[in-house]
Amino acid sequence: MREVPLSGGNVTAGVVRVGDTVRRPAGPWTPAVHALLEHLERKGFSGAPRALGLDAQDREILSFAEGAAAWPWDAFRPLATDAGLLRVAELINGYHAAAADFEPPADAAWSPIAPRREAADTLCHNDLAPWNLILGPAGELTFIDWDLAAPGERISDLAYAARAFTPLIPDPPYDVPIVHRLGLLRDAWRLTAPKLIKAIVWRARADLQGMRERAAAGVEPWATMWVAGHGAANTTITRFIEDSAPNWLAELR
Repeated sequence: MREVPLSGGNVTAGVVRVGDTVRRPAGPWTPAVHALLEHLERKGFSGAPRALGLDAQDREILSFAEGAAAWPWDAFRPLATDAGLLRVAELINGYHAAAADFEPPADAAWSPIAPRREAADTLCHNDLAPWNLILGPAGELTFIDWDLAAPGERISDLAYAARAFTPLIPDPPYDVPIVHRLGLLRDAWRLTAPKLIKAIVWRARADLQGMRERAAAGVEPWATMWVAGHGAANTTITRFIEDSAPNWLAELR
């Protein structure tokens, strides 16, 4: 069948669509990620692609999610409503609930770049963001790009998702009621405001530091992303989060 290159993300080299499947270069983490995706399928979680093994070229095979990513801004609009944000929050709750009893293979190898503060309490996706969320033609929501999945803390996944789906960025193209949206996420995830805001600041700093270190070491795709402007953009966003966090916390209280 004809291979159609897929683009739009930061790591798309060699990613193609073949019929109703996606073929991607495999890595050391692929067996463990596929074990996780197979577990999610058994649990009835529909917000992730299905793992379908490897092809003759040793590429991983995943089911193709019809639709388009919820980014940039025009594509994000369905999630800019309270109802849209809460659908995402509940999907993430559903993922963490489905992953709660997952037992990784004994020889599982995971992505080494996931930030962590304390002992792992779940299997994190680590990149729950609009650019990794496919909005289907009938309203389906599917998280893709599971390569960074690894044992971690649930609050880390939630902090990153809060930053991405609120979203916490300076000067958005339209008004974003940040405190209101953070309050919706706090309640949906049953967190306290201090725990959520503290984790958002920590995760933003950890991601920026990790990107800086990998770019300085010449590790791809972060080296190219840094030069292309992601480093400057993430520095600005992290400073915005650090400067704004005390006010957000005060208003949420």
